Amino acid sequence: MCGIYGTTLKYSKEQVQKKLERTNFRGPDYSASETVHFAGNPVTLGHNRLSIIDLDPRSNQPFNYQDRIHLVYNGEIYNFKDLRKDLSQKGFTFHTTSDTEVVCAAYLAYGRDCVDHFNGMFAFALLDLQEGLIFGARDRTGQKPFYYYQQGKDFEFASQLSSIQLYNSNLSISQEAIQHYLCWNTIPDPFSIFNEIKKLKAGHKFVFNLDTGKMLIEKYWDIDQKGLSLFEGSFEEATQSLHDILVDAVKIRLFADVPVGVFLSGGIDSSLISALAVEASSKKVKTFSVKFNEEEYDESIYAEQVARHLGTDHHVISCNYNEGMDLIESFSHYYDEPFADSSAIPSMLLSKHTRQQVTVALTGDGGDESFIGYPRYKWLRKGSMIFRVPHPIRSLGSKFLSLSPNYRHTVIGRALKLKNANTAYISSMTSVDRSYLKGNFDPHDIQEAEYLFHKDKNILERASDFDIKTYLNWDINTKVDRASMAFSLETRAPLLDYRVIDFAESLPTKFKFDSGDQKVILKQLLYSYLPKQIFEREKAGFAMPFADWFRNDLKDYVMSELNDKSLNELPCINPDRVKFMIDQHMNYRWNRYPLIWKLLVLKQWLSRNGSGYSIK
Repeated sequence: MCGIYGTTLKYSKEQVQKKLERTNFRGPDYSASETVHFAGNPVTLGHNRLSIIDLDPRSNQPFNYQDRIHLVYNGEIYNFKDLRKDLSQKGFTFHTTSDTEVVCAAYLAYGRDCVDHFNGMFAFALLDLQEGLIFGARDRTGQKPFYYYQQGKDFEFASQLSSIQLYNSNLSISQEAIQHYLCWNTIPDPFSIFNEIKKLKAGHKFVFNLDTGKMLIEKYWDIDQKGLSLFEGSFEEATQSLHDILVDAVKIRLFADVPVGVFLSGGIDSSLISALAVEASSKKVKTFSVKFNEEEYDESIYAEQVARHLGTDHHVISCNYNEGMDLIESFSHYYDEPFADSSAIPSMLLSKHTRQQVTVALTGDGGDESFIGYPRYKWLRKGSMIFRVPHPIRSLGSKFLSLSPNYRHTVIGRALKLKNANTAYISSMTSVDRSYLKGNFDPHDIQEAEYLFHKDKNILERASDFDIKTYLNWDINTKVDRASMAFSLETRAPLLDYRVIDFAESLPTKFKFDSGDQKVILKQLLYSYLPKQIFEREKAGFAMPFADWFRNDLKDYVMSELNDKSLNELPCINPDRVKFMIDQHMNYRWNRYPLIWKLLVLKQWLSRNGSGYSIK
């Protein structure tokens, strides 16, 4: 796990060093850059290393392979040992025990199709001097970031946007990106906060031609959108097959030359991963969870029950108010662009304290999306039936509900006006109430909508696919990457192994969601390791108690940061409407904490980064 950088622009050595220093928290163990010339023009590559596998300096990057390939690489190829054996039989020799060298050899063996052979999380770029190109890719589900700037032959890339931003005067802030952010709580791929900087989409690879300056981007992996690969066995056979895949997914992610632990929330996914890790490990597994003082947010008691049953070395991290405030103040430094998932703060807190004992932590991310686990899927199933009612009747019901003082009734009323369940679902993901936004911006106008708006699968499967391509990629993976790398901690997610996702895609819906029971097959596996009664409760999110904090401890902070002057300066919003909505929150009439948080984050980012940039 590291931070990568590269450019064809002519920066000084000191400037490149500053660009690397800006994100040295991603890799504090070793930092270096090199400049290689192609056709008389410089190509500079840089790398911040977090040493995980083969701690020897021989695996430092930029990595030179056979004097032809120069590589900077972030992530892990979990199946690199098997790949190394196959490549050795093809005549390749290796001088390290790292996966970095395997990436280079795989490229020479398989060309641009090498990514099809990788099982891992990764973002890399390699300079092929013989072909005169830079080739790179991002993993299938976007666990590792890849930002790039390209104007003709000027090409610059990095793990984080701030490395490109530094010393680059040809940038403008994107109004469209801000509008997307205010709706999605994050900036969707391929956009970034700057018009001129893009994100490489998950599951895509690229080739940049050094001679012509042309860039070709191609998708190399996708989910089974049409549902063509169907599992035809019994539920018992499916459970055994999934178990076998997950056992290997956990096993290969436990390999490291540094200490490894597990994030344990006490929920289904992290508990299953913890159980499999205990089964696969010869050492006592360390597990970590966060404890909140506010009872409705605290699930640490369940994590402790799981830990006791599994016999792990469990550590509970208390969410300290002052420490939380410190993380809020430094938030934009690590996230680089506006990001409004408030669970990023406890994720940072968990990562900070976990890093004091281990360098790698396994997570349960990915289970909700692939196995239909979010509570919203329940109401989607019920709500889809409501949309069979003719629109005029629904409109009448909408008018009636809009008169209710209960904000939930008001939200439902707005949803009833919508065309169908697909539109209602995507609206729920972007906030049904967008009355505070200026203009007629449509956040639903995204390419990924195609995963939801078709008829080849039922509504639950389509919503699941849509969330894998959007919420998981844009939000969850961004949150976890920045939160963990802020403290030089590598996280690994077995449920994001593409074999798990592909298998889940093939399963009948009833194996995942049956009569309101969610993640059925995962629970079947879990209950073979842990007592069922531990998990017989409603699913809780991993969130901060911001709703209460904003009305009490942080009220002065909110009113100071979002005063009249600040609101008038923030782009894309209606200040009067926002003031009204903040007042609703402070007077306990409506829970507006998501809006308040996203405006605080935007204001913080603009205050620290907006000077000197135009908004276009």
